[in-house]
Amino acid sequence: MPNLRVSEAAALLGVSDDTVRRWIDQGRLPSKQENGRMAVDGQALATFAQELADSPEPGHTAAASARNRMRGIVTRVLKDGVMAQVEMQAGPFRVVSLMSREAADELGLEPGVVAVASIKSTHVVVEIPEA
Repeated sequence: MPNLRVSEAAALLGVSDDTVRRWIDQGRLPSKQENGRMAVDGQALATFAQELADSPEPGHTAAASARNRMRGIVTRVLKDGVMAQVEMQAGPFRVVSLMSREAADELGLEPGVVAVASIKSTHVVVEIPEA
């Protein structure tokens, strides 16, 4: 399972590094030492992100784009013989993508993996950002 630096976890949750450290100190988010730095387990962060998320009211939109890229963390992957359902938490937003099992396997998608959902029309494409 991938481990994420505090700053990466904070960016994925849309909060400050200090907030993530506070949650770790309070025992709300488990951490470990990795190469002398505090790190958060990707799967634990995925679970925590789901717990934090709440569905905001959509409100009124002044303008919108059909090309949205949302960086988030994979929270769930369901696979059968041909297809895969990939769920991500991108800040307060839950994103679900249906793709071939082969694509999900090639991307190495599993809970805790950081990914980018590119949304255009009714299709969501999940990408892995460069390290």
